[in-house]
Amino acid sequence: MASSSRTAPPEPSRTTAVAMLLVAVCLVAANMRPAITGLGPLLDQIGDDTGMSVSALGVLAAVPLVAWALFSPLAHDLSRRFGQPRVLMWSLLVLLVGTLVRSIPGPVVSLWVGTAIIGIGIAIINVLMPAVVKRDFPTHVPAVTAAYTALLAGLGAVSSGVVVPISHISVDGDPAGWRFALLVTGAALLPFAIAGWWWAHRGAAHAHVRASVPRGRTGIWSDPIAWLVAVYMGLQASMFYMFVTWLAPLSMSIGRTEVIAGIDVMVYQLFSLAGCLLLPLILRGGLERWAPALIPSLAIVGVAGLMIAPDAVLLWASLIGLTGGATLAMSLTLMAQRARDHDASAALSGMSQSVGYVIAALGPVAFGALHSLTGDWIASLALVLAVLAALTVVGVFAGRDRYVLERP
Repeated sequence: MASSSRTAPPEPSRTTAVAMLLVAVCLVAANMRPAITGLGPLLDQIGDDTGMSVSALGVLAAVPLVAWALFSPLAHDLSRRFGQPRVLMWSLLVLLVGTLVRSIPGPVVSLWVGTAIIGIGIAIINVLMPAVVKRDFPTHVPAVTAAYTALLAGLGAVSSGVVVPISHISVDGDPAGWRFALLVTGAALLPFAIAGWWWAHRGAAHAHVRASVPRGRTGIWSDPIAWLVAVYMGLQASMFYMFVTWLAPLSMSIGRTEVIAGIDVMVYQLFSLAGCLLLPLILRGGLERWAPALIPSLAIVGVAGLMIAPDAVLLWASLIGLTGGATLAMSLTLMAQRARDHDASAALSGMSQSVGYVIAALGPVAFGALHSLTGDWIASLALVLAVLAALTVVGVFAGRDRYVLERP
């Protein structure tokens, strides 16, 4: 007589498991920026509705970056204690909660609190994704990093492009408004990411892995290679978020409509996507050593073009976007390449993103403050040029083939 005991379902094959993991990584990546990039094109609406000043709007745009700086160092310890899959699932749920809170009608405090919660959720995801790639795709780090970074940039671009039209959708004769637009762009794909991540890791015994040498955070904070990666991360993020936040207001100042300005931001981020995808082609042969230093040159041309001929904003935004995407992918690739294993990669990712987003958070605030002080964009764009020059110099040293937590 056959046994009535239930048997566990068979484990998926290695190929199937890897495919499921890749799909889950892509779904998570698709949700890492839409909740943030939809904010810039709506700044004028938010300011008109809430009475917030230009400077206050700049601070609001910097809130997620401050959260990333404060909470990134926690991700490594959390993943070691509870495991990367579980912590990433929690972070996706936190991101969903923040997106809902931000869109609650009523006092403006929900906008600030929700934005901060969104930042906390994304902070942990930002740190753990390079380590996940290092662990699950060790022989394809540049390609998988490029794929998830391209999705990150691509969906962020879509969010920037559609958020203003969504805010104008008629509901009972009135515009849906910026809160509804932020809710749709920020939360539409989150349930799929949560379900996909759970499906890829259901029943998996992904115990947290402790480093063989318990230097972790202490060692990483005194490591010069880690500081190079951190500063590179911060400078490129500062440049990227200055334009994500202020490109739409800049475009509107030269006579473009609110909707067209949102499309300008979308195009900027679509070229960021292209930059992400092109990076693996650059990281070959002798170019790999110099890629971190060479990539910013396109943005230098683009920023100079904005200063001289701002009416060609789409052309210049395209060049800046290529640099933004390629340097982001370069930063994330460095977090994996400059570590021997995924535990060291998580430590490097946490440290470099914490330091990096302290630097990055200053960018949108300083950009907006210079615009308020001078009444034009020249001083703000000169700040970006200075950031790009520093990024080039740091890239010369960050491109050397060295590893963190190792003695020379």
